[in-house]
Amino acid sequence: MSREFKYYPSDFGDLKVKVLHMDLDFDVFEDYTIVNSTLHFETLEEISELDLNAKNLEILDVSEDYEYLKELDLLRLKFKQSIMAGVKYSLSTKSICRPTSNILEGLYFDHTPAGCPCTQITQCQQWGFQRIVPCIDDMTAKCTYTTSITADSRYTNLLTNGDVSVDIEDLGEGRCKVVYENSVTPMATYLFFLGVGTYRTFVREFEYPNGDSFNLELLVPPDSDEAAANQALEVLHDCVMWVYLFTGKDRYRNMDTSLQIKDLIDKREELKKQAADLSEIRQQIQELAADLHFGYKYTGTVYREIGMQNSDFGGMENVGNTTITMNRIMPFKDMTDGGFEYLIAVKVHEFYHNLNGSEVTGRSPFEIWLNEAVTVFIEQEYSNFLLGQDYNRLSCVLGFLAPTTGTFAGDDSVTAMPIEPVGFNDPNELITGVTYVKAPEFVRMVETRLGKEKFVEALELYHTRFKHSNASRSQWVECMSEILGEDLSDMAEAWLKQASYPKISVSSTYDAEKKLLIIKGSQSGFKQSSWQFPFTIGLLNEQGEDIAEKTFWIDTENFELSFEDVPEPRVVSYNRNFSVFARVHSTYTVEQLEFLARNDNDVCSRYMAFYTLSENLKLKLLKDENAEVDPEYIDLYMDLLANDDLRVELGTVDLVNFESVEDLDYKFKFDKLYFLNKKIRKAIASKYTDRLREIYLRYSTKIFGGALVEKKAAEIKARAVANLALGILAELDCDWVWDLIRDQYLTAGSASGRLRAFSLYLNSTAPDKMQILDKEYEYAKDNLVAWETFLYAVAANNSVDHLQIIKKIEACEYFRIDQANDQRGLLVAFAYNQKNSLLTKEGREYLAEKILQLAKINEHSTGRLLKVFGNIDKVELEHASELIKVLLDVQKHLEQAKHPSVYNTITRIIKGSPNAMREYERLYL
Repeated sequence: MSREFKYYPSDFGDLKVKVLHMDLDFDVFEDYTIVNSTLHFETLEEISELDLNAKNLEILDVSEDYEYLKELDLLRLKFKQSIMAGVKYSLSTKSICRPTSNILEGLYFDHTPAGCPCTQITQCQQWGFQRIVPCIDDMTAKCTYTTSITADSRYTNLLTNGDVSVDIEDLGEGRCKVVYENSVTPMATYLFFLGVGTYRTFVREFEYPNGDSFNLELLVPPDSDEAAANQALEVLHDCVMWVYLFTGKDRYRNMDTSLQIKDLIDKREELKKQAADLSEIRQQIQELAADLHFGYKYTGTVYREIGMQNSDFGGMENVGNTTITMNRIMPFKDMTDGGFEYLIAVKVHEFYHNLNGSEVTGRSPFEIWLNEAVTVFIEQEYSNFLLGQDYNRLSCVLGFLAPTTGTFAGDDSVTAMPIEPVGFNDPNELITGVTYVKAPEFVRMVETRLGKEKFVEALELYHTRFKHSNASRSQWVECMSEILGEDLSDMAEAWLKQASYPKISVSSTYDAEKKLLIIKGSQSGFKQSSWQFPFTIGLLNEQGEDIAEKTFWIDTENFELSFEDVPEPRVVSYNRNFSVFARVHSTYTVEQLEFLARNDNDVCSRYMAFYTLSENLKLKLLKDENAEVDPEYIDLYMDLLANDDLRVELGTVDLVNFESVEDLDYKFKFDKLYFLNKKIRKAIASKYTDRLREIYLRYSTKIFGGALVEKKAAEIKARAVANLALGILAELDCDWVWDLIRDQYLTAGSASGRLRAFSLYLNSTAPDKMQILDKEYEYAKDNLVAWETFLYAVAANNSVDHLQIIKKIEACEYFRIDQANDQRGLLVAFAYNQKNSLLTKEGREYLAEKILQLAKINEHSTGRLLKVFGNIDKVELEHASELIKVLLDVQKHLEQAKHPSVYNTITRIIKGSPNAMREYERLYL
């Protein structure tokens, strides 16, 4: 019987040995690296042979008898006599690994500055280490390392984990050597990092309240702007300090004092720049911090962020050496606003992994979510601190709701997997919205169940109990349960072992005599067991003020909830702050929805009311193509957009109107939905032309002051308002609007302003739009940051000649299909533009060609392309059958053994699309 997946939980058992230490010696050349390794271990049982993982290596020498099983990626060692349990033993290997430019795992080539030796870095998550050296490449094989690197002396940096123990030595003949010792934190193999490259290094001291210090280092291209680099170090400094001051079990008890300390530290850092006397302020800080228990404290002497240009991931923690995609590592002039928000998030995310993921590590790839979910949760807390809780929370919710890339859409797909999946083909398949969005929502619901104070206590218990070791999902849940005093294992089992999410239906009745509000509800969407979750409900009076708010715990399929001794509410507000990762249905009148959209003080509930009004309007227009856009909706939209208080707080996140509806009869009519949204925007633009122009001009000229992040946050929100107003006006597609857009493109002081104008112009019928395309191409082609966003804009364009434009850019000399950023920017973004990629013959042909081409270059990016096929059984049959044909045509050109992730994913999609398959068979077989 064929396996649906390559790996299952049973493939990950207990190790026969405990790995203690590895001595590694790397002799790095431009096309190969010689690796001498001594693996020190202690036997846990009697062994006569031992398998080491070894993938695509050349084995030169081994201290034991061996057999290299290349097809299994195993180096099988055979000892001359059995080794008894409890014996410490060492074995040595000598091997060669060879870097590539497209397999972004193990040692590979990154972008190299002109005239410099080839930059080489590693990516070991999850099994890249075995591409470098024979090893026990398992998350439980945590050990310490001594690593020496010999390489070309022209490199500015030779890097690996730990602290330098032997300074760099000139060996002569253009070679040099350095030795690192990683002895404090035993490290899983997937966290190993090796890098040789040419960088400009920026350094900033980090000083804790008690005076302990270490250096922050930023390694970026040699021509990098010093001001931008110092801003990046400022953000990094602040996030590391925030982790220390505002996490840990006493976080909430310390809050006021921590805020005072933070203010004093900010002043201390300014005094450092002035070379002023620091003794008095240091004493103040130390006195405030004395005897207080804070959060995670870094253990190394240097913490580095290393810019990488070519990677499947935005960042990767590597115990002291974090790699971050170069386009997001510092605030480049051409970084978009979304890029800056990502910069903030990725820095705190990867640093917190030093604790959650490195000091404490999940047991197997099936528990990658355990490393990531808590880390994302902390990342979101930091973003709340900087950008505002309502803005950040609603931004997350938009990620749930996004029609193609959103978490709900992924959970509704035939390829949907639970947080802890049944199996996988490649660990990169686990780097998804399920791991990074849904799993953190599970953590958030656990926090709600425990309460904030108990949750941070339970989290510290987990990190303390399993420090320098591995932990299973059940052990994390046990720590949460222990502090709560209640078993959470049933809740965890439902959320972690089944795909999908709760679909909740609720209705309310009020008993005036008893002053009692009864809410009856039911949940569906589960296969094995019903979901357990917190459900926050508010009652609003005639003025939109809260009468009451309660969080209920739901653990049954059907439930009844009550508010006692309350006046009759004007309306009930459900799932406040998106307390449960779920879709909630309640029968509201149009008047109630408008009331919520205008008055609810909970940003998530208010947005969902607007979302539902937008849904209702779109369904009406879909069912009657001659219908007009409701004037009441136009007025509501304009009133919300013109509300300056909301715009300052939220930018435009509460006005997002997706090109989608929930009704399955219309949800996958991507082309109709696109034109329908244009119709809505044009109706708003036609009625409120002057007001929109006034809003655009006012918000596009706002000037803000303050500290770096505070200033950027205000600018980002204001710019979003200006760009939204301009985008609505763009639907008028006339001379004066083209002038407005062109002027913004030519004079914009920000990347987001220029890019928004470029995208709008590309989608217009302006006669000179191809000249603007050429102008942006010339601007972007030599700038890797601008090039990435240029590709996204080209791929997302919906002009009649969109495919010709895409092919023109793909054919240019600057597009490199072996670069992950180029793959994501042009090809993946085109695939997600489903009205063009799935519903047109030309788009399908181009998509098929790119899937086949990319499958042989980068399976991870190819997996992203395949996501758009997750609901083809719900697409109209005339298209669905053709999409099945695309998948089958691609699959027949692939070998399952060489491309297991792509091949097996296609099989799963076809298996989950029986209607489309039947239509394909009717037409073609």
